[in-house]
Amino acid sequence: MQFNEINLFKGISDDDVMRMVSCFGARIKNFKEGELVCDYSDTGDEIGVMLDGGAVMMRTDENGEVAVMELFAEGDIFGEALAFSNEAGDSVKVIAERAAQVMFIKYGQITKRCEKACEHHSRLVSNMFGLIAKKTLSLSRRIEILSKKTTREKLMCYFQILSKRYGKEFYLPMSVTRLAAYICADRSAMTRELSRMQADGLISLDKRKIKILKT
Repeated sequence: MQFNEINLFKGISDDDVMRMVSCFGARIKNFKEGELVCDYSDTGDEIGVMLDGGAVMMRTDENGEVAVMELFAEGDIFGEALAFSNEAGDSVKVIAERAAQVMFIKYGQITKRCEKACEHHSRLVSNMFGLIAKKTLSLSRRIEILSKKTTREKLMCYFQILSKRYGKEFYLPMSVTRLAAYICADRSAMTRELSRMQADGLISLDKRKIKILKT
């Protein structure tokens, strides 16, 4: 693997990345599809770096309601906003959507002052702030989706966001069940709405393959 292909390590040589991994006491772990990557139900003091594969962060509240919070692909980071005590008592877990490889780094190791004033450590911190800014934009788009009144409006808003990135034809990055949780809709009702959207000529749908026909 070329570490400098991962956004967190942009501008840092593979040799320097390996030195930081050793210095930070970071660990790399592989996960199978459906396997628990980490559980933030109590506290979270590590940042996860998706080296390969994909995962989803899910929150289950005290009433058993499940919501998809975020999706993670290669190069994404997670956990940086969860280094806190979970006062609400909700269950927050990251689950592998497919086979995945994740590097875990203690949050304090990244933010602490480097005794050697390493240039690559400073670059790492700069990269992390850039990724957090990117995530802020992603969360604002999520808010835009959830602000829509109807399930159809939520779906079209999400599809249009994906089309701007991938074009008019793309694959859903999650299952239908996950999609329902992501837009906070009932799965059965959402499935019926997808069928109606096809009948109305708005989209074509083949499993996870979506094509926007009209906006």
